[in-house]
Amino acid sequence: MEAFTCFTIAMKYTFAFLFLVILNSCKDSPVKKEIALNDQKEIDWAAAQNYYLGHISEAITYLNQLDSLPMDGSTTKVVFEQARLAFKKTESYASYLNPSIGHKVNGPALPSVTGDSQRVLQAVGLQKIEESIYEGQELEEVYRKEVSITKGMLKGLQNYMLSKELNPQRFFIATHQQLMRIVSLGISGFDTPVSQLGLGETAVSLQSLADVYAMTLQKVVQKKDNALDRAFLASITKAKRYIEKNPDFESFDRFVFLRDYMNPVTRHWVAIRKTVDIWEPVTNKPFNFDAPTFFESDAFNLEFFTPISNRKANPERIALGKKLFFDKKLSQNGQMACATCHDPKKGWADGMMVNKGNDGQALDRNTPTILNAAYQQAFFWDGRAPSILAQITAVFNNDREFDSSVHQFSTNILADTTYIKLFEAAYGGISKRNNEIIRAISSYIATLKSFDSKFDRNIRGEENTFTEEEKLGFNLYMGKALCATCHFIPLTNGTVPPFFSEHEKEVIGVPQTAANMELDDDLGFYWRHNEELEVHKGMFKTPTVRNSALTAPYMHNGVYGTLEEVMDFYNQGGGGGLGFELPHQTLPFDKLNLSKAEEKALVAFMKTLTDNPVEENY
Repeated sequence: MEAFTCFTIAMKYTFAFLFLVILNSCKDSPVKKEIALNDQKEIDWAAAQNYYLGHISEAITYLNQLDSLPMDGSTTKVVFEQARLAFKKTESYASYLNPSIGHKVNGPALPSVTGDSQRVLQAVGLQKIEESIYEGQELEEVYRKEVSITKGMLKGLQNYMLSKELNPQRFFIATHQQLMRIVSLGISGFDTPVSQLGLGETAVSLQSLADVYAMTLQKVVQKKDNALDRAFLASITKAKRYIEKNPDFESFDRFVFLRDYMNPVTRHWVAIRKTVDIWEPVTNKPFNFDAPTFFESDAFNLEFFTPISNRKANPERIALGKKLFFDKKLSQNGQMACATCHDPKKGWADGMMVNKGNDGQALDRNTPTILNAAYQQAFFWDGRAPSILAQITAVFNNDREFDSSVHQFSTNILADTTYIKLFEAAYGGISKRNNEIIRAISSYIATLKSFDSKFDRNIRGEENTFTEEEKLGFNLYMGKALCATCHFIPLTNGTVPPFFSEHEKEVIGVPQTAANMELDDDLGFYWRHNEELEVHKGMFKTPTVRNSALTAPYMHNGVYGTLEEVMDFYNQGGGGGLGFELPHQTLPFDKLNLSKAEEKALVAFMKTLTDNPVEENY
């Protein structure tokens, strides 16, 4: 009898367990799928697609009007502004479908170079039209061509939109990209450098999101979480009102706007996507779609930036890479390690104008930090390496650095027998080539992230310790001083948002010495095309300014020893402002007209970007 009772109890627990298993499995089965399908039926994607199509048609119509107006004049400016606003209402979807054309339509007014024939193409797009209309320094026939080409590009985007149906994936990715544009490009003046219309356009972009949300997701959200629906729309309204009450470009408080107005919008948007639950975020884009703001330590998807051959690094490979990073036996003469030039205690730079090669002679360029290096799309100052693997490989091959072939494994390191176990754990054995060493070092470098500085904690609202001077510095960085139009927030490097597929390179005219009397003779990116393209002369990759307080001296040649000197250089208008002959300088030649107090505030802000994860045991 006792045995029977035990058996009965056991069976009850078994059935209870099976019931829970079945119940939980139903969450991912036909019941959930049916709910999701019913929710989908309530979403009118066609209405949203027609909204986007209507506004790109409107933008084209305004460009047609520009064709019949003179290049200058108040009416021309009004029509141009309306064309930009119409494009802003359709930009998210149009540019998502064709990023390259979308970026040309609303990209910087700079010449570009074709990838195949290496022809230099003159600048086109809305920013170039803006330059012609507002500055009036273009020939009328050239201006007409700018309008015509831009109109053709818009029609190309329109055709893409006609052939691609809007769906959850396209909508959520496109919206995320547009929110990134607001944070990094719209409020910084990147989109409208001459007219400074970016703040008003930001309000239009936000209203456009609210309008499309009402056409698509709102009914589903109201049914599942009515409070979230109200909170989201309220956050957009508050953000718009803040812009309306503070329309002046120079005095606009971007710190407050991002922390108190944009961050709530993005937090609510992520919550809406999760609540609707009709799309599972992809992992082949630069964003972590679950991060509530763009300023989280995990806001960016590291795998997107990592070469395909080196993704999904395990802890064993990272541990091997860390040991190798500090090992001088990797170099031919046993005198150089990665840490020789990238010292953890010096912001992962070296504190020198230029370091010395294995021959004891000065190398060519200053050593940049490798903190957040994984979030770049070009390496070395001239951008010649397309990936971090290629960069490390070049160091191995350089006869003035490691001088150690990547095709032959260096057995010298095996004198330390701990490597045998590390290789076994990371790769299952020791390779006959250095490829695995390079991959391991790359995996370790990718862990050197810096997103928890005083700035990050304050902009996320985790603490309220920013001084008025630091806040002023950030607002200058994002506005009047134009820093953020090259060093894009939040990464502060030159990886171009919102697609993060290319890296900005600039001609700024760095001098040979701090006396600012003579242009440096390093031609930078110019070497890549057999010195044929004048637009590349003196062009260098835009580095991060995070941890810049730790990484002096500055610029590709280490010419400036203090941040104050750097601020003065930019305030004078770069090399062009110093009087150097630089027809292709990408900085404005005009002085920024920053006061000494403003320059000081910029330096104060730069120091808030310090977050150096020092390795104690190496």
